[in-house]
Amino acid sequence: MKKILALNNISKIAENKLKADYEFSTDCKNPDAIILRSFSMHDYDLPETVLAVARAGAGTNNIPVAEYAKKGVVVFNTPGANANAVKELVIASLLMSGRKIVDGIKWTDTLKGKGAEVGKLVESGKKAFVGREITGKTLGVIGLGAIGILVANAALALGMEVVGYDPYLTTDHALRLDTKVNVVDTLDELMSASDFVTVHVPFMDSTKNTINADNIAKMKKGGAIINLARGGLVDSKAVLDALASGQLSRYVTDFPSDDLIGVPNVVAMPHLGASTPEAEDNCAIMAVAELKDFLENGNIRNSVNFPACYAPRCGASRITVIHKNEKSVISAITDIIGKAGCNIENFVSQSRGEYAYAIVDTTEELSADTVATVSALPSVIKCRVI
Repeated sequence: MKKILALNNISKIAENKLKADYEFSTDCKNPDAIILRSFSMHDYDLPETVLAVARAGAGTNNIPVAEYAKKGVVVFNTPGANANAVKELVIASLLMSGRKIVDGIKWTDTLKGKGAEVGKLVESGKKAFVGREITGKTLGVIGLGAIGILVANAALALGMEVVGYDPYLTTDHALRLDTKVNVVDTLDELMSASDFVTVHVPFMDSTKNTINADNIAKMKKGGAIINLARGGLVDSKAVLDALASGQLSRYVTDFPSDDLIGVPNVVAMPHLGASTPEAEDNCAIMAVAELKDFLENGNIRNSVNFPACYAPRCGASRITVIHKNEKSVISAITDIIGKAGCNIENFVSQSRGEYAYAIVDTTEELSADTVATVSALPSVIKCRVI
């Protein structure tokens, strides 16, 4: 029986996708895999039995991804599973950026107890909360992945002009993007064209402060920025300075920090992007499916530390090999299998940075000695027969 340990409460719908020969619990011993949402694994004592970790969500900042790669532990995430939930919150944020909805609601709450005077006070006070419409304005979408595409297409449907920027735009994503979206070559082009900007890229060293003082200055005066991706993608000080000068009219973020909370024209939400039961179900189902396919077939899809590598099962035996991306490793593996008298029916190999992964299907069962010989190769990190 395969065991999956849940470090957070995970949707029962996902658990129901597993066969009866799986143990899925929050306290199982010696698990084959781990699934989690927000639990921090940086100081976690990882059981040696763990082959894979799946994050039911897109971000993996709570997982020591590089450290696990060295151990041959595959880390998965679920890109796109929460995309619709985030898209809908971006639309709400656009409206809150243009109209002073939050300020107006807060002010209206102060009228409690005014009795018959409420109507007159509302009519006289509403002029303080005049906003602008988003129709006809230009939205800049930084990052045209699963979320960015949905946001861009939805904004077009709302009557906005849309510019997009993504130096890593894939063919698949490009085909899903409405042809009316103007994809530009540089971030500066996007910023200078935009009344509103929303960012949808992963947070890493290379994307820290993607939005900063220099490119905020290139926006149309009185523009607004929406950040529902990660706090570090936007330079908070630059935003505060731009709000104070009037260069920005609004900043909506899903990642509050002490310097942002309570500042006029900052709308700070408590990380609500994927906080819907539908998104949580979708993420959990996708994470479980990734773990199941890896444990049962050795297929890797949506890993953040190893290459995508998958193939339909064929032959009598399948061996998977996680190894360093070095010369002659593949030839050494095939040589060992060939000398053991086994015929290779299918071989798939992919590399990503310093690591690589191979799936080998053979027409004969592999002996324990053959597997041990492959495992003993200096470049091999982990070898498994399925």
